Amino acid sequence: MKQKLHKIEKEYDAIAKEYAEKFCDEHENKPMDREILLRFSQEIGNRRPVWDFGCGPGQTSKYLQNLGVQISGLDLSEKILEQARAKHPGIIFRKGNILELDFQDNSIAGIVAFYAIVHFAEEQVREAFREIFRVLQPGGIFLFTYHIGGQTIHIDEFLGKKADIDFMFFTSDFMSVCLKDIGFEKIEIIERESYPEIEYQSRRAYVFAKKPAI
Repeated sequence: MKQKLHKIEKEYDAIAKEYAEKFCDEHENKPMDREILLRFSQEIGNRRPVWDFGCGPGQTSKYLQNLGVQISGLDLSEKILEQARAKHPGIIFRKGNILELDFQDNSIAGIVAFYAIVHFAEEQVREAFREIFRVLQPGGIFLFTYHIGGQTIHIDEFLGKKADIDFMFFTSDFMSVCLKDIGFEKIEIIERESYPEIEYQSRRAYVFAKKPAI
């Protein structure tokens, strides 16, 4: 079942400060995150522009900036973006919707989306991937992450505040078929177990995919 975007936005507006405090340095405790982001920075090289979709308080944007990537961030929640701008004033952050991207076709060299699809139903994931494929330049790189599984988890409390939101898990088979159907190539899915006592205990996946070069 689809979750309405305004509801997702409202939920994150309500916990923006707490979320920023909890996740501001999350990559420092996750070796595989660091390895994957380093690889992305090396593969993207000097190609521009690069965007972090679903950037939250900017932790992934900042990590990539420290690796030499000139990057900007996009998120649905204005309150989360206020936290990102305050913490990382050297990075451009703007409000936007992954399902209806305000970018021209073939305009972005690289896109990172760490857990940006966790509140989407399968059809919304397809919509997001179609939009990302549209805006990527030929040969552009797409890196994203998700929780592995087939379940939907509903939570009514998050970071000490009342909540009403679902987290979606996806199979790697679904992701692979979905990306191929849309037109992505060189799809690589890298799975890992969760880090104990650091994050929610779910199996995770990182995915590299490319838009075919002309």
